[in-house]
Amino acid sequence: MVNETTLQKTVSKQREMLTALLSESMSELAKACADIMDNRQALEALLTGEMEKAEFCKYLWVVDKAGRQITEDVTCTGFKSGQIGRDRAARPYLQRALKGDDYYLSEAYISRNSKRPSLTAVKTIYNVDGKAIGYLGADFDLRELPQTTTEYKDEKNWLQVKGDPAIRSGLFSQQRIESAMDAQIDDVLSLVEELILVQGVFHAKLHFSSSRATLWRVENPFVYQILNFDELSDPDICLAFRHQAYFEKAIVEPEKISLIFQQFKALRFADETIYLRAASLNVVNGMVGLNFSCDGSHYMSYDEFLEKNMMFWFGG
Repeated sequence: MVNETTLQKTVSKQREMLTALLSESMSELAKACADIMDNRQALEALLTGEMEKAEFCKYLWVVDKAGRQITEDVTCTGFKSGQIGRDRAARPYLQRALKGDDYYLSEAYISRNSKRPSLTAVKTIYNVDGKAIGYLGADFDLRELPQTTTEYKDEKNWLQVKGDPAIRSGLFSQQRIESAMDAQIDDVLSLVEELILVQGVFHAKLHFSSSRATLWRVENPFVYQILNFDELSDPDICLAFRHQAYFEKAIVEPEKISLIFQQFKALRFADETIYLRAASLNVVNGMVGLNFSCDGSHYMSYDEFLEKNMMFWFGG
């Protein structure tokens, strides 16, 4: 069994809490529906009254035991007409109910009409003899659901991602061509280090093959800046940025930045076929990103990256 990632665990926890949050109200409403299943107007009136209390529900509806809709979709402002007779039996959320699930909160899906991430909860409606006579459905827009858990925090485990198969298949027919950045790599790396240490850059991506850099600064983190080679090779560029002390939220020790950059350099020049095309460093989350000529990518913490030698990357 594949272990859940932190992101998947966060999603699972959110679903569990939403399931519990909705279960009681869905059960009570389904019981109320049981006595009036043959009266469409009464059902719609009941659902309308419930919608006045349901803060984050988008639609309520009822289908018969075969999955055919017997009410319109009830909204907080009225009805979505044209739904009577709609066959929902093939929808994944109703399939689970038809197979015997008493209550089910669906996986998220892209809705047909709004084209937005949505969820559907389905509760079985039983008669006095305990037999299923229909199903109560409630649709939810993920935008409108209450946040029931803490925000996901990215994990820092080493992640390897395979790239374009077309690039990988032609790997051994290519060779590194020296870029303008390669020719002055020491000066460029020193300049970018300076931008991180005293000009407020917290995330830097170096594109060695195309001789440019993409930078994110503490002062304006929502906008990135692209520096071309002429700018990266001119120390005067530092005058364009306000002096700022090394970011207090950074977890990468200042003295480790040059070591990380020297490792970037080593990976760039270690092999003429398999070489580093681009690399990034984020000093706040401490993550290093690497993209190689085979189009494979790696993401790992900076301390783990510094522990890896050339033998690890290229073997004997």
